[in-house]
Amino acid sequence: MPDDTGSQDLEAASPVEVRESIKVQALIAAIGEQMGMSIWIPKADRGPVLREWRCEEGTLLDRLPLNYDDTTLRTIEQIDVLWLRRRSIVRAFEVEHTTSVYSGILRMADLLALQPNMDIKLHIVAPEAKREKVFQEIRRPVFSLLERGPLAESCTYISYDGLRQIAGLPHLGHTSDTVLDEYSEEAE
Repeated sequence: MPDDTGSQDLEAASPVEVRESIKVQALIAAIGEQMGMSIWIPKADRGPVLREWRCEEGTLLDRLPLNYDDTTLRTIEQIDVLWLRRRSIVRAFEVEHTTSVYSGILRMADLLALQPNMDIKLHIVAPEAKREKVFQEIRRPVFSLLERGPLAESCTYISYDGLRQIAGLPHLGHTSDTVLDEYSEEAE
């Protein structure tokens, strides 16, 4: 009979870690909503995120208003949080808490490889402890060969603490999304 002790430990630890990433997704969505953005959350994440974020009607999109091929749309739909202004994606966020930092960065690189002319600000959001890992992965040689140029020029890092500072800014509803640039760090 297999020993279940190890799997019970993993199950006990998992909800805490998943919960933190969901809270961060909800926080990103709430900040975007306050700035007047429409929000996209992948269908698989909606239930847990909506338990943390009470959005106004019409803020959360049921489908993306984009005209791209199926492969591009499937890639875009899996990104953790998208902010849209009218029919354009303004910013894309991948939250890297428990998953490999590489998976979120790969999704961002896939997006740029599929649509090199897309002008979207890309962000990896992770705890401060993962900062160097994010930069290490963004600088991988394979990501420097994108048609648009190195991923490091398009994708930045935002810490959980930086995100919380943004959420605490006074008059956030009257603030432009460019405020994120002050809290974003580029890989050097």
